[in-house]
Amino acid sequence: VQLVESGGGMVQPGGSLRLSCAASGFTFTNYDMSWVRQAPGKGPEWISRIFAGGSTTAYADSVKGRFTISRDDAKNTLYLQMNSLKPEDTALYYCARGYGFGATWGRGTQVTVSS
Repeated sequence: VQLVESGGGMVQPGGSLRLSCAASGFTFTNYDMSWVRQAPGKGPEWISRIFAGGSTTAYADSVKGRFTISRDDAKNTLYLQMNSLKPEDTALYYCARGYGFGATWGRGTQVTVSS
């Protein structure tokens, strides 16, 4: 299983970023996928989940209405569109196969929101 995140960077408050996660080594279309983030000194926060098939999504209250998760099963790629970014969104963002305990994480991409 390999999950490689990209698209992170530094952005000003109110800005946008789109994260991507290239998946390989498993049948992507069969799995629920998630995004989880971890800020310095804090525990992981599961922020979004998309079920296999792509028709059902879920979001943490902290990102609801600002972030959108999607997947392209033909490209084995997971996305996270992040709009209206806030300084408190600063964290290392990971994509994960599955959700919660037992999920497999990638190595992460850093997102920094600062003026």
